[in-house]
Amino acid sequence: MQQGKTTKIDTDDENVSVIQRFVSGVNCSASTARDEMIAVKRRFGKENGVVAYHGYQSFAPGEVNPQTAHEIGLKLAQKLWGNGYQVIVATHLDQESHIHNHFVVNTVSFKDGKRYHRTEKDYYDMQKESDRLCREYGLSVIENPQRGKSKHYGEWKAEQDSRPTWRGIIRADMDSAIRRSKTEKQFFHFLKEMGYEIKIGRDISVRPLGKERFFRLARNLGEEYSIGEIRRRILSQRFLKLSVSSYVSRPQKYTLRGSFKKIRKVTGFRALYFHYCYLLGIFPKKRPLKKRSVPILFREDLIRAKELSDEARLLVKHRIDTPEQLLDFQSKTESEIDEITSQRKQLYKVLRSKNTVQDGEIKMEVKEKISAFNAELKKLRYQVKLCKDIIVRSEQIKEKFKTIREDAENQRKEREKDEQFRGRG
Repeated sequence: MQQGKTTKIDTDDENVSVIQRFVSGVNCSASTARDEMIAVKRRFGKENGVVAYHGYQSFAPGEVNPQTAHEIGLKLAQKLWGNGYQVIVATHLDQESHIHNHFVVNTVSFKDGKRYHRTEKDYYDMQKESDRLCREYGLSVIENPQRGKSKHYGEWKAEQDSRPTWRGIIRADMDSAIRRSKTEKQFFHFLKEMGYEIKIGRDISVRPLGKERFFRLARNLGEEYSIGEIRRRILSQRFLKLSVSSYVSRPQKYTLRGSFKKIRKVTGFRALYFHYCYLLGIFPKKRPLKKRSVPILFREDLIRAKELSDEARLLVKHRIDTPEQLLDFQSKTESEIDEITSQRKQLYKVLRSKNTVQDGEIKMEVKEKISAFNAELKKLRYQVKLCKDIIVRSEQIKEKFKTIREDAENQRKEREKDEQFRGRG
C-alpha cells in the first residue's frame, strides 16, 4: 500500500491537487484493514498460523491503464473471496510498463471463522476468472499456459536490470559457503559467520540477521540446495584440481595535490551515507564488493542502490549534515514547488484565452513553458521525496550498525566461553 507505488498525480491539468490512489478494501476499509483483520482473528480465536495470503495479477506491458487494472482487480477479489474474506487490493504504478495488482487476503472468514485453504482447484479458478475478466476488457491472456514453477516478476526484472534480490543474495551466500567448505561442519560455520541463524530439519532453513522469517533452501532454491545435495557438492570439491592463478598484483602510484590538513571532515548525514555506500560498493563505482566482509543485513540495501545513491548525492550537492538543514532544504523546495505551480496555473489561463487559441505560435510557446514547468516540478517533488526518505533511512542505517555491533559482541563472548571450556578440557 506504499503511497509512492499506488498514487497517481495528474500533472497535465492545472488542478495539480488531483491525486488518485489505487488502494481499495473488500469487506474492510483500506485505512484500517490490518486492525479489522486482526479483530476477526481474535473474535474466532485464530491468531496463530498463517496470517494472510499474498497474490498478484499481472498484465501485458503497456496495454492497461491504472483505472482499468484496479477495476479488474476489485472484480477479481469480489468473485474469488468477497463472499466471506477481507481483502486489500493495491494497484502498483511505479513501473509504467508493468502495472499490476496485489492482493492481501485474511486467512480467517469474518462470516464463520473458517480458515481459507488453498487447493489446486483454487489456483485454476483464479486463473480462469482472471482470464475471463481480461477478455471482457479486451486485454490479452496467456493461451494454454504451461504448469510449473515460474519466476516472480520482481526477481526477473531485477535480474534484467542487474540489481540483486533477496533470493539471489541468499543463493550467492550458500554457493560461497559451499565453495569454501571441506566439511559439512565448515559449511554451517561459514553461514553463522555471515550472520545467518540456522535450523535443520527435512530442509535447511536460514534466517539473515535482522529478519523475522526463515528461508527454506530446497523449497525456495531447488533440490540443488537440499541437505543431501549440499553434502555431495562439498565432498565432490575434494577431488577437483584447482588451478593457481599466475596473476601478480602490482602496487599503483597516486599523486596527491594539496594537503590533508586543509581537508574538512564531513559529519552527520553525509558521513553516514559515505561510510554505508562505501561498505556496499556503491561508491566508488568500480570498486568490487567483498561479500564476505559485508554483513547480509547491509547487503539487502543493494536492492535499493539507486535510491541510496540519489539520497547521498542530494546530501553532498547541498552540503546537508543535520536534520535541521535537511528540513530547511525541504521547506525551501516545497515553497519553490508552490511558486512554480502558481506560475503554471497562470499559464493554463493564458492557454485558454481567446487570443492564444487563435494564435498557433503563442499556443505552442505557452505549451512549451508549461512542459518545462512540469519537468521542473517532477524534479523538485523527487527531491522532497528524497528528503523524507533520508530521515527514515538514516535511522534504519544507524539501527543496522547497532545490530551488527551487538551481534559481533555476542559472537566474541561465545568464542571466549568456548575457549574457557576448551581450556578446562
